[in-house]
Amino acid sequence: MNRALIVAGGVGNRMGQDIPKQFLNVYDKPVIIYTLEAFQRHPNIDEIYCVCLDGWHDILRAYSKQFGITKLKDVVSGGETVQESIRNGVMGIKTAQDDDIIIIHDGVRPLVDGAVLSDVIAKCSEFGNAVTSMPYNEQIFVKKDDNTTCQYIPRDTLRRVSTPQAYTYGKLVWAYKKAFDEKIGIGSSSYTNTMMVDLGETLYFASGADRNLKLTTTENIEIFKAYLKMEKDDWLK
Repeated sequence: MNRALIVAGGVGNRMGQDIPKQFLNVYDKPVIIYTLEAFQRHPNIDEIYCVCLDGWHDILRAYSKQFGITKLKDVVSGGETVQESIRNGVMGIKTAQDDDIIIIHDGVRPLVDGAVLSDVIAKCSEFGNAVTSMPYNEQIFVKKDDNTTCQYIPRDTLRRVSTPQAYTYGKLVWAYKKAFDEKIGIGSSSYTNTMMVDLGETLYFASGADRNLKLTTTENIEIFKAYLKMEKDDWLK
């Protein structure tokens, strides 16, 4: 089976709002619902699990019922860090088999494309894992100090990665147990992909999309609205 694990446990301080960013309404629909709808309509997603802030579980379930997210199977509590939240979500999928595919995705990336999901699943089926990736089109320089540089990294050696990411359930359980037992790859800036590399795993690239932006600031929300308006205009033509 292919199970989605949506990580929506963040507080969203950078957004400067009174409620978590994943629950902000955009055109009368919460951001998290846009994300869940992408997984709901994908034919290869069998179940959805969601990591959510305490106090918001019932609200998420109510929204999911209102907007027809019938694949949502359970909501689990997040942790103090992103890695704790993902670990809680992985361990909360009680019925999974070792070779089941778990697709991890940020709840505040609501524009995930169906083709991206399909490729992540296909690559994970073939190689055991897959991380969404895109070429890096900017120049990257290494700081010599706060004001100068004399070294750059050739951009053709770089890929920028995001969610969705996919791993087999057995590998995720092994990785999170080992990482937390041995304090490997669970720092404040870590995610599942960096943890896997810190544990010695080789990752496989899957296709990405520029529109799969993460909503962390009010400016990102405005870009999200623009994408939605473009889609409505295209539908009207």
